[in-house]
Amino acid sequence: MSDNRYDVIIIGTGAGGGTLAYHLAPSGKRILILERGDYVPREKANWDPQVVNVDAHYNAKESWLDKDGKDLHPHTNYNVGGNTKFYGAALFRLRKEDFGELRHHGGISLAWPLSYDDLEPYYTQAENLYQVHGNRGEDPTEPPANSAYPWPAVSHEPRIQQLSDDFARSGLKPFHVPVGVMLDEKNPHKSRCIRCNTCDGFACLVGAKSDAQVVCIDEAIKHSNVTLLTNSLVKRLETDSSGREVKSVVVERYGSLETYSADVIVVSCGAINSAALLLRSANDKHLRGLANSSDIVGRHYMGHTNSVMMAISKCPNPTIFQKTLGVNDFYFGSKDFEYPMGHISFVGKLDAITLKAGAPAIAPNFTLELMAKHSLDFWLTSEDLPDPNNRVTIGRDGKIVLTYTPNNLEAHERLQGKLKQAMKQTNCAMHGHECHQGLFGRNLYVGQRIPLAGVAHQNGTIRFGHDPKTSVLDANCKAHDVDNLYVVDGSFFPSSAAVNPALTIMANALRVGDHLMKRLGVSETTYEQNRQQDRELAVSR
Repeated sequence: MSDNRYDVIIIGTGAGGGTLAYHLAPSGKRILILERGDYVPREKANWDPQVVNVDAHYNAKESWLDKDGKDLHPHTNYNVGGNTKFYGAALFRLRKEDFGELRHHGGISLAWPLSYDDLEPYYTQAENLYQVHGNRGEDPTEPPANSAYPWPAVSHEPRIQQLSDDFARSGLKPFHVPVGVMLDEKNPHKSRCIRCNTCDGFACLVGAKSDAQVVCIDEAIKHSNVTLLTNSLVKRLETDSSGREVKSVVVERYGSLETYSADVIVVSCGAINSAALLLRSANDKHLRGLANSSDIVGRHYMGHTNSVMMAISKCPNPTIFQKTLGVNDFYFGSKDFEYPMGHISFVGKLDAITLKAGAPAIAPNFTLELMAKHSLDFWLTSEDLPDPNNRVTIGRDGKIVLTYTPNNLEAHERLQGKLKQAMKQTNCAMHGHECHQGLFGRNLYVGQRIPLAGVAHQNGTIRFGHDPKTSVLDANCKAHDVDNLYVVDGSFFPSSAAVNPALTIMANALRVGDHLMKRLGVSETTYEQNRQQDRELAVSR
């Protein structure tokens, strides 16, 4: 066998590609993982807000174009582990209803070609793999699960617990956000996670965040049949003369072009770059882009309508790990608004340095340092709807062009209003209802929509479905037009729901992995024997 010939090539190491590589590693099949970036260097700067949030030191060093032809500097990361290296590790299941057709104020959210029940066992596997901490039964919208979370929820610190109690007294049902961190609160001296304030948006210097590099890639490459090549940018995919099979993957490494081939090619570059790769791989059999007879590749881009809202209190908020509280009471609507609104939770605790990069001067009596010490930093997510004109294309100069017009905005504005109303009902033991300062009544809120460059929740550009005329992939995430091409990042989403897509991407990668093992003829006996050897080696280490 040629050194450049493999059974499976996986392009990308994030939530989709990394999870799939981990799942396939014990199969014994020859697997090549291609990552355009390198490992995030372990250095003190990993936890420096000036370096990370202001200087954007770890962000991709490239520019795209927006619909007006203006430069767009994406907040994305090309590293082993992909964007999971810098995510906040909030790992939600989509709601059961999200898999069906939902009517929104702004239009229709499409049904998926599989049901929640089809994905439920894989959600459980993904939660175990990524060590998700949570409590079943608290979230009023959570879907049914056949097992408890593998770890108890991360506890609230006092200020967040106070807010949770206030919300509960007002009639809401606050819950603990499920997060993937390697935290053992009962045995803190043994805990890998130290519960720091540099989790959300930062790479974890101690390797205690459940990202795809630490959890999956590092384990996968312990297998002799798995090869990882970093600094390997896939330029295009080339088909055979029939156009029905990818015969070669053209890679640029250190300024030179190399070619690799495999029986199965899996693309997982993120919804934007995966679409761009297929579009760049056009040939005489695929004139509009690889696997694009439907003209769907790149279309229906979604990334959620996200915003950060700061509530400033007279009482300080000394919370270190803030991302523990969520509210989903308005996820599917309310008595005064029948349409879905979305999800409320927290971002990591903001500091003065980060605020300086983007916050306006909202009150003359509040310095940035004082704001940071007294702020509650909410993250709001509403579903954006699939629009064929929201799309990824390739410009004449080869740059990615991201065209996006926000939609379903009424839902997000209503969600912001619900949070404002809820905050007015909080009751401080020291200041009563006067604790929150105010632009609206006695409350002070800074609302900032996440700009187009914030592509952390990207999905929808290569959606799956049963009809080749309206989808690119089948229900197993194989291209309708190409027999050996799969996509396992967020591209496959036909709708975006209103929670972080990461766990769904991970669960789907495990599902597709099972399908691929059948396709590749991997025996269950061999696979389980190899997994048992892995477990024994882990214990011995």
